[in-house]
Amino acid sequence: MAVDYLVIVVYLAGMLAMGWWGMRRAKSKSEFLVAGRRLGPAMYSGTMAAIVLGGASTIGGVGLGYQYGLSGAWMVFTIGLGLLALSVFFSARIARLKVYTVSEMLDLRYGGRAGVISGLVMWAYTLMLAVTSTIAYATIFDVLFDINRTLAIVLGGSIVVAYSTLGGMWSITLTDMVQFVVKTVGVLLLLLPIAVVKAGGFAEMKAQLPTEYFDPLGIGGETIFTYVLIYTFGMLIGQDIWQRVFTARSDRTARWGGTVAGTYCLAYAVAGAVIGTAAKVLYPKLASPDDAFATIVKDELPMGVRGLVLAAALAAVMSTSSGALIACATVANNDIWARLRGVVRPEGEQHDEVRGNRAFILLMGLAVIATAIALNDVVQALTVAYNLLVGGLLVPILGGLLWKRGTAQGALASVAVGGLAVTGLMAAYGILANEPVYYGLFASLAAYVVVSLATRPTDAAVLAAWRERLAGRAPAPENATETVSEQVPAAQ
Repeated sequence: MAVDYLVIVVYLAGMLAMGWWGMRRAKSKSEFLVAGRRLGPAMYSGTMAAIVLGGASTIGGVGLGYQYGLSGAWMVFTIGLGLLALSVFFSARIARLKVYTVSEMLDLRYGGRAGVISGLVMWAYTLMLAVTSTIAYATIFDVLFDINRTLAIVLGGSIVVAYSTLGGMWSITLTDMVQFVVKTVGVLLLLLPIAVVKAGGFAEMKAQLPTEYFDPLGIGGETIFTYVLIYTFGMLIGQDIWQRVFTARSDRTARWGGTVAGTYCLAYAVAGAVIGTAAKVLYPKLASPDDAFATIVKDELPMGVRGLVLAAALAAVMSTSSGALIACATVANNDIWARLRGVVRPEGEQHDEVRGNRAFILLMGLAVIATAIALNDVVQALTVAYNLLVGGLLVPILGGLLWKRGTAQGALASVAVGGLAVTGLMAAYGILANEPVYYGLFASLAAYVVVSLATRPTDAAVLAAWRERLAGRAPAPENATETVSEQVPAAQ
């Protein structure tokens, strides 16, 4: 496997080199956290597709194809649907806000009262998302180098933390573009056709497998509904996704670039399911469905190609991991730490802000690596992350965008009730049960509507400033000296 090793080593060295190059570009808070809001359609589409298609979408998507056949595409398919919905209906307005975090958006909409609590929920989500991606390094490096789990997590996690800390969003954007190309070539153009040919073609696959493997709804209606609820809606509100929307050069770029990325995700979903179905023909008795990707790559691909496809899997994991890491650090620094300290930075401290955000990425990166070593179950960690996100934040975020009668008190009640309900129900029903997100979301919605209607409407000046910002008419200097709560009047 010398050639395969060489491909991987060159790829990893390239990631670090781009981190170093990105460091030279990131000279202000805007450049470091949102790439100066300068990404054009091509780069925006590639980086957006890279961040949403992580290890779960690649290794997990093939595993679902192995277990359920073509209907195993639904998990990744609902991710693509969520990205399409975000891009078509919300991304233009989000891009015009010129903020850095989801919590800043909530402060603008509700008058500066939702930041810390919503920040804590979003921080927990982004932390667990980064942890799940980091855990996935163990699978890939085990196939590559036959090293133990802890060392694999430290090795992969350290590379992501290094280039993310050096150049922030510029480094992550550049590496994500490379990762997008590697994933496209490795998974769609190489692994997909080779897997189908090795399995004897579609006719032989149909002959060898039960008919339900080719039923588009074979995975079950309740499972599909849960995927829609968690992943489609999760795409609408995640800090990791919104932070990429903030990088768009214009609202048109956010809308059309995101639409292209969402369409790409749909194709990627089908490809993963087909590869998994082919693996079922070739290896009908694997111990775990999640072993399907590594097994078919290791046993069926020729030298060199195997290294490229493994690099594609590594790219998928790294893109999601780095995106979640910078989102986690941004929320921790801007929405929690700065607010708790009551810090208002004076004019001219842009470099200090870069240093501060860089320090938080390093700190959160170390926390992610340590947590990943301590945890074993990727699916449970990912489920906790999305249950907290959807149960706690979906209603106040979409309510703020769609319902002008929503109030700060209603938003806070929604976050608190939804988050506590999801947490309690996961303890009662089990982490992987469907009930926590169903009932938690309903409780969050009820609290938002009831409390909003029972309290005074949001101050007219706050709503007027919000509408100006949504329309892109209000100035939002990237290095503003005031906090978000000072930019709009507090609700009376």
